[in-house]
Amino acid sequence: MVQPGSIVGVIGPNGSGKSSLLRLLGLIEKPSRGKIFFNGRMVEPFSNEARFLITLLPQEPFLMKRSVFNNVSYGLKLRGNGHDIAARVDEALGLVGLSSKDFARRPWYALSGGEAQRVALAARLALKPRVLLLDEPTASVDAASAQLIKEASLRARRQWGATLIVASHDWQWLYEICDEILHIFRGKIFGTGRETLIFGPWQQFEAGKWGKILTDRQQLLIPEPPSQTAVAVIDVMSVSENGSTESGEEIVLSGTVSRLSLERKTGQLFATILVGDLPFTVGLALEQGRVDNIFPGEKIFLRYRLDQIKWI
Repeated sequence: MVQPGSIVGVIGPNGSGKSSLLRLLGLIEKPSRGKIFFNGRMVEPFSNEARFLITLLPQEPFLMKRSVFNNVSYGLKLRGNGHDIAARVDEALGLVGLSSKDFARRPWYALSGGEAQRVALAARLALKPRVLLLDEPTASVDAASAQLIKEASLRARRQWGATLIVASHDWQWLYEICDEILHIFRGKIFGTGRETLIFGPWQQFEAGKWGKILTDRQQLLIPEPPSQTAVAVIDVMSVSENGSTESGEEIVLSGTVSRLSLERKTGQLFATILVGDLPFTVGLALEQGRVDNIFPGEKIFLRYRLDQIKWI
């Protein structure tokens, strides 16, 4: 259940089902199983009860062969919001950092990729939707456009309480803004996004010993996989500045801290640790205002247990 006015992030590798999920939530496609509820009532694709309150911004912006003004105002006219159209268009363009004076009459073909995506977002914001669905909104745009798209999306929540559901590979941004993160893989939600996925193929080193050789020549050990292509889900137990273990059941790998991030909802700090070329994520304990003396670039050891590995 998504709470009204919340921000929910959806992460996962390409092909995991993020876009399909957003199309279902946007009432564009019908689920093969299950039902979708909006405001406590079941809704169907293009339902009159919800289709004017939910809008989806796809990854590839689609603009009609019209001026910017006509693109942004089209939804308002379609939904019967015929009053103050010019003011609404001007406001929506301003939210995404585009001057109505400079852009309103500009044709669709005279826009850069970043400008086209911002115009597409403005067309959604002009409607002041209750739910705004964003599918990789900053994936194919320049840095300036990406920042403006992020700011405009968050403003929709602040100004009129829009619920945001955002699918993005920009994990850092999602952890900073989201109330909840959903990790999706092969069409299933299985975690909070802090889990580390390790993909096969796997090899058998010796009897009862499975894993893979990482790019730095360390051995990543796993229990016997259910198949060569199974995906391991590893939750790191802890990190430290030394490689000693308290139990023979712990697997220790050395890596380098690549970045620290703050989870908005919990206030907890997380470290991304590169082991070879694999990124692992682990929560950090706060001690007297410091974070385990961990900082980007530091060499660090992480630990996990074989019996805690899950398979998907």
